[in-house]
Amino acid sequence: MENLLAELKRRNVIRVAGLYLAGAWLLVQVTGTVLPFFDAPLAIARTLTIVLVVGFVPTLVLAWVFEWTAKGLQRESGRADDAPGAARSGKGFDRLIMVVLALAIGYFAFDKFVLAPQRQAAVTAEARREGRSDAIKDTFGERSVAVLPFADMSQAKDQQYLSDGIAEELLNLLAKVPQLRVISRSSAFIFRDRSEGIPEIARKLDVGYILDGSIRKAGNRVRITVQLIDGRSDTQLWNDVYDRPLDDIFAIQDEIGAAVVAQLKVKLLGGAAPKVRRTDPRSFTLYLQSLSSYREHKPQSYARALDLVKQALEIDPDNVNALNMLVVVYMRQAGLGLIPESEGYAKAEVAARRALAIDPQSAEAHAELASIASRSGGDIAAAAAGMRRALEIAPKNDYVLGQAALLAKSLGRVDLAAGILRNQLARDPLMPNVHSDLCQAYIDLNRLDEAIAECRNALVLAPNRIIPHFLLSQAFLLKGDARQALEEARKEPFDVLQWLGEAMALHALGDHAGSDAALARAVDKYAKEAAYNIAGVEAWRGNVDSAFTWLDKAVEYKDAGLSGIATDPFLARLRSDPRWMPFLRTLGKAPEQLAAIPFDVELPDAEAR
Repeated sequence: MENLLAELKRRNVIRVAGLYLAGAWLLVQVTGTVLPFFDAPLAIARTLTIVLVVGFVPTLVLAWVFEWTAKGLQRESGRADDAPGAARSGKGFDRLIMVVLALAIGYFAFDKFVLAPQRQAAVTAEARREGRSDAIKDTFGERSVAVLPFADMSQAKDQQYLSDGIAEELLNLLAKVPQLRVISRSSAFIFRDRSEGIPEIARKLDVGYILDGSIRKAGNRVRITVQLIDGRSDTQLWNDVYDRPLDDIFAIQDEIGAAVVAQLKVKLLGGAAPKVRRTDPRSFTLYLQSLSSYREHKPQSYARALDLVKQALEIDPDNVNALNMLVVVYMRQAGLGLIPESEGYAKAEVAARRALAIDPQSAEAHAELASIASRSGGDIAAAAAGMRRALEIAPKNDYVLGQAALLAKSLGRVDLAAGILRNQLARDPLMPNVHSDLCQAYIDLNRLDEAIAECRNALVLAPNRIIPHFLLSQAFLLKGDARQALEEARKEPFDVLQWLGEAMALHALGDHAGSDAALARAVDKYAKEAAYNIAGVEAWRGNVDSAFTWLDKAVEYKDAGLSGIATDPFLARLRSDPRWMPFLRTLGKAPEQLAAIPFDVELPDAEAR
């Protein structure tokens, strides 16, 4: 036995066995990580493993028969005078084994501390999603529907705003039926230029039924063709054609809504079926054009949306939808620094109060007033009360829930905000704005891998969306990856956020001159509009006095960013400063002040906290 072991050692068989096993383990592990990235079939990894197992014994036989020499691979002679060559060959194998083992240990550490947490987070997220999906199905059964964007069949193809608007009005109408689960516009309208069939769309949206249709407008007449399809079997359950004057557009929508409810066998619990809001058809058309322009999300499109909605209100000053649209445009312009924040929020408040005076049951108006109070330094306790009222009226309204999440965050209750957002995604998984907001919430909670995943989801759904790249930059900064943070900041479409992200990332990389230059660009163009964000950059860079100076300016300019000050991780260096707590108290944002404000949200359909 001793002679055999000695011979195995002399012929490097033991070394080859160790090298083979270490190399095979490393190859299998790396392949198992890489192949799923390319959606490769499992059979490839299985075949590789079988080949490696089968090849082990032949490799040892070759190691016994042959040896590696300075002249290459030669047949083992077994002679004693070959010992020096064997020794050199053995040393070579020893070095190679050390290299492979170092690689294996390095990969093991990388997998354990980097890849494994990401895999676990993904598995946990998928388990939560499946659990929430099952809970939702238990609640609604198959009473779930998505309204796809209607096709514009007009000869000039210039009525997309009308076809989209009618589809969305129908969606909003159906969403008022408590027994129905209705997918939001942002998720359903992703399939505008769809290549998928109805069953695939229904599967992706996790709904039982699809409402689809088309609109043709000629002069003052409109033809609406609509069909309700079973998403599983791709069979048409009901269809109809409405060919009437445009003045009858609201009656048509009511009839379609009633027909869908009847087809889905939904028994209304008390009261009549919901009705769409009536207004002058000309005002309605201008409102839809304003909404379409707003959703281009460009500075000039916001200006055009404002002009169109003002025209709608000139025709019908009591058009509540148009008034709420006016609020949204003013708030958006103020939030992006396109108009002074104080002016924008003041005008938005006037419009929201006007909408509420006309329709006290307008959940959107209640939510808007609460949001304005929270963002413009108003009474946050009153904001919480207003948001509670909005949720009582429309507990499933995604706009209201989104505003409630923002308010929860401003109250320092980021766990609640994240729960609201997760619940929205559980019911409606393809909303890029909600993925982006959840990314922000996870950053505040220091759940950085989950934050990165949510921002990536937002960008998959809306590649040109502003903010997610900036949020990714922030997440990578907090993870300590300044180079990736800089790369993401430079992808951000909104210039001020790009410059602020660059200033922080360059500082972390030690390029202080570059950081100063990037911050200077932001200050030159957006000093008033981004005072709070500039304070965050200065705090991150360790310039505490300058950070407090910019926070004072943010208060002076009524910067909406102050609403999130209670949980902002980029202000961490200020929290040990004696000025911090007095400053928070002047804003009503000290922990004890926020804790005294009652606010909670009963999440619809499924618990997602």
